[in-house]
Amino acid sequence: MPAYNSVFNTAEPAPRLIGNFPLFPLRTKVRGPVYALPFPDPPLAAHESPDPSSESYDVLDEVLALFRANTFFRNFEIHGPADRLLVYGIWFVSDCLAKIRPGASLREATKDVMNLALDLNFAIPGDPAWPLNQMYEPPRDRQEAEVLRQYMSQVRQELATRLLARVYDEGDAKPSKWWLSFTKRKFMGKGL
Repeated sequence: MPAYNSVFNTAEPAPRLIGNFPLFPLRTKVRGPVYALPFPDPPLAAHESPDPSSESYDVLDEVLALFRANTFFRNFEIHGPADRLLVYGIWFVSDCLAKIRPGASLREATKDVMNLALDLNFAIPGDPAWPLNQMYEPPRDRQEAEVLRQYMSQVRQELATRLLARVYDEGDAKPSKWWLSFTKRKFMGKGL
């Protein structure tokens, strides 16, 4: 059985690409280089995603929806630019889950995960520390690299916020064991 690929691979209009990493619009309040999608009306609970046919559904909703299923795969065939963002999102979610201790309160987990998300010293495609440089093209110049770093920072912050809402959807006392059971899994045998 193959891994699940992104439905945004065939999105119209096509997203802006830096190298071959896509810059999709996001449903977020975090500032960044892409425009924000509208929030659903009526508003949803923080741990819920809009319906995939909604204009509010974005690629980060898909990352969280496919994370647990795709984590089991050691091979992943990239069918389009959205799959590159899906791979990066799954790696980042894995790193976030590794920061959450089983007995941690929401406040403690938020501190640890947001420190990871806000850290600006992370690798981008083309850097020697990037896990799959053979599948990702580097930015053409320093300006494109800075835009990509800003976008990836925006993705990291929004993913961290949404993940915490799902992991602590039953209250802030302890994290969901159904999410933490994936802390030791490595998607494609790699991590950030």
